[in-house]
Amino acid sequence: MEKYTTHYFKTASDYTVSVGFDWRLGLFDVLGSIAHARMLSTQKIISKEDSLLIIEGLEKIHDEIVNNAFEWKEDLEDVHMNIEQRLFELIGEPAGRLHTARSRNDQVATATRLYLRNALDEIAKRITIFQQVILGLAEKNLDAVMPGYTHMQRAQPILFSHHLMAYFEMLSRDYLRLIDCRERVNVSPLGSGALAGVPYPLDRDMVAKELQFQDVSKNSIDAISSRDYIVEFHATASILLMHISRLAEDLILWSSSEFGYIKFGSEWVTGSSMMPQKRNPDFAELARGKTGRVYGNLLNILVITKGLPMSYNTDLQEDKEALFDSVETVIKTLDVFSEMLKSLEINNDRMLSAASDPTMLATDLADYLVNKGVTFRRAHEAVSAVCERSRDSGIPLMDLPLSDYKKFNQAFEQDVYDVNLHTSVDARNVVGGTAKKRVSESLKFASQVLAKRR
Repeated sequence: MEKYTTHYFKTASDYTVSVGFDWRLGLFDVLGSIAHARMLSTQKIISKEDSLLIIEGLEKIHDEIVNNAFEWKEDLEDVHMNIEQRLFELIGEPAGRLHTARSRNDQVATATRLYLRNALDEIAKRITIFQQVILGLAEKNLDAVMPGYTHMQRAQPILFSHHLMAYFEMLSRDYLRLIDCRERVNVSPLGSGALAGVPYPLDRDMVAKELQFQDVSKNSIDAISSRDYIVEFHATASILLMHISRLAEDLILWSSSEFGYIKFGSEWVTGSSMMPQKRNPDFAELARGKTGRVYGNLLNILVITKGLPMSYNTDLQEDKEALFDSVETVIKTLDVFSEMLKSLEINNDRMLSAASDPTMLATDLADYLVNKGVTFRRAHEAVSAVCERSRDSGIPLMDLPLSDYKKFNQAFEQDVYDVNLHTSVDARNVVGGTAKKRVSESLKFASQVLAKRR
């Protein structure tokens, strides 16, 4: 068995190597360095000639990274040393002036904030696309009626579009949380040095403006040692994926033979290695599983930072792998769900049949009595007894003779039989209710919300 043994490290220094994942910061490290070099020249800390050479070299490195032509070397440990070494290869000694008035600590913090700001923008765009898909599906199936559930039991009939728009609302809050999180990410730490600031006449505002930061950090210790903006992102991502996971669960249930409300497009299901008939909703199931993965990343950063003394500690190197993982997991999940929902076939007849279960009209019968002057508590008791009578007799609720209704409350009249599936839905004509009029209003409002974002 020895030949199958995995050897994880060649040398002890391999334990500290991070370029295998922090290469993702490469473009953002270059952008931060270009702004820093330009400011050093403006402030006459380095010569204009050296600054121009540095910027020219960094722009070449930028192009190499974009074109996947940059060679990442593990023996240089991290993304920053790789870029610095390449800059020396390109321009020689002037490359050594780039690190003037800068520590690796504020350099890393700057690149990480730039990366996360960009990621937040990408996720926000994808949430909007996902909401557009949900809105389109709701508009296309505005009249479809389905059972609404509580405790996974049929409760009251609702519009399918109303159910879908519940997820639209959740995603709207997710979008706002991302935008709010972005404000705290969008602060420049560059100029904080290792922990105490730097003894050079920096123009931190110039750098912040070039990098489109909205502000500069006010405390150098906090700037290089705090990671609460990453914690906040993980928390926001966790809530977002929690919502997607709930949608995944609904879709999985609805696609089962027992429900049969929807059918996934063939590209979004997989077969079984043993059972030829299977259409497994693997993509939706994976989203449920990946939600737990993002939750784990939130716990990871909380545990890393909970006991750290001020200021910088190498433990903070461990903030990035989980960050990259959560960003990429969220983006991929949103991309998958936007396309998967476009493929759905909605079985309106199956949903309508399930929604036609007369027991779901029980609340409407209680409301019927209330409109006849009966208190709701007594109406509730009477309808509960009527439902019990229906179950015992095997006669559907709305097929019971009027005499059975009257046994439990004399206020029941012949017009009780006017209560039906459609009157039930239409009766919920309040803001936020499932009546078609209100759902149509919510669809119009949702469309306006998305238009404002664009």
